[in-house]
Amino acid sequence: MANNKEKIAATVSIKNRKASYEYEFLDKYVAGIALQGTEIKSIRQGKINLQDAYGVFFKGELWLKQLHISPYINGTHYNHDEVRDRKLLLKRAELRKLERKLDEKGLAIIATKLFINNKGLAKVEIALARGKKLYDKRASIKEKDVKRDLERIKY
Repeated sequence: MANNKEKIAATVSIKNRKASYEYEFLDKYVAGIALQGTEIKSIRQGKINLQDAYGVFFKGELWLKQLHISPYINGTHYNHDEVRDRKLLLKRAELRKLERKLDEKGLAIIATKLFINNKGLAKVEIALARGKKLYDKRASIKEKDVKRDLERIKY
């Protein structure tokens, strides 16, 4: 009977691999995330999508938008909304610093990684990022190819 149920992992680490291709990271922060109801159970099952997640400031608080957490399968009518805005928990000094830097043209706050720490709390790694130009993307692809070729030569 236990084999039929999906495994709920103690530690989860979900990365937004597309973000490092699309953006150049200037600063990284680790923030707590305010969850409700069955969201943590869905996160432990790995049913989450970070692709479109970004941060915005509203009334001095940082909110994560477009973070998709699938509904928990065994949830009842208390199940959560999939794409609701979720509050990020940072220290006030970090929030002020991010808000000042975000005023610059071309900068955005992007979710790069979601993980569960040793205490069992869900954390989000966010980055202050600047969008890459097409030639920057080509250069990063070339770097990856060269690195892969060097690894092949070593072995």
